Amino acid sequence: MYDLAGVLFPVATGFVAGGLIGSLNQMLTQRPASFQNIGETVSGKFWAAFVITFGGPMIIMRNAIRGRLIERRPVGWLAASSAIATGWSFASGVCLLNLTLAIQAQFAA
Repeated sequence: MYDLAGVLFPVATGFVAGGLIGSLNQMLTQRPASFQNIGETVSGKFWAAFVITFGGPMIIMRNAIRGRLIERRPVGWLAASSAIATGWSFASGVCLLNLTLAIQAQFAA
């Protein structure tokens, strides 16, 4: 049971962070996060890279659900997109949790 929690917690962390970053990006830029959003300035390019890196699972899932509902894509396509987004979310969740633990260790020392 604890092994499953060790996997689900980083996945949930990655999905939540992706949703928050995607929503923050939409609030700041007035357009939804996309893999095609490339900033014009240097800071815009760094922001776009950050959004794509950590908001990628949210972008994939939004596109997959829209593709299923609007374009009537097959369920297998939705399942494959979900698997990719879950793996990406796990990886970004592990990175964010490690960063959080490292910051906590710095303040505890």
